[in-house]
Amino acid sequence: VGNSPVLTCPHNSNISLLTWKISPSVGGPCSLSYRADQNKINRTNCSDSMNWQFRPDREPALEIRQVGIDHEGTYTCEVAAREGNFHKTYHLTVLVPPRLTLYRDEHGNPVCEAAAGKPAAQVLWVPESNSTSREEGHDNGIVSVLSKFTACSTNVTDATCIVSHPAGNQSKSIAC
Repeated sequence: VGNSPVLTCPHNSNISLLTWKISPSVGGPCSLSYRADQNKINRTNCSDSMNWQFRPDREPALEIRQVGIDHEGTYTCEVAAREGNFHKTYHLTVLVPPRLTLYRDEHGNPVCEAAAGKPAAQVLWVPESNSTSREEGHDNGIVSVLSKFTACSTNVTDATCIVSHPAGNQSKSIAC
């Protein structure tokens, strides 16, 4: 989330028509088309975050500025050229890194929260314990994971929460 991915299309110097067809997971479809004979770009139902990149010396590309969950979906580039028709399809999935919070509950047990991530984060503890975890699902596949450390004792003085996620790993430690 927040990055600006660039999706490229098959490059051909003799392009007569190039179309990006976008089918988001949520909301209606949109398309961007370029007609070489008219040197004209047509935009249908696409947000301003879709930035057309078309230069003769580079592959035709579509930049999605500040990508968000609402950009998830299928992106297909179709090229009509003298040599034939070509297409390339992308299935865009947006990763949302969770916010890591570590605190003690009302009984003094460490609680690790990996909030609002997509997909759900994995929560591990060091030292390993019989922790209890629960997930709370939100809209658009966003998930919060709460894990309670249950092994605080006289011989365990610190607990470290490790959050594993495709968008990056994080860890925090707290005294028992």
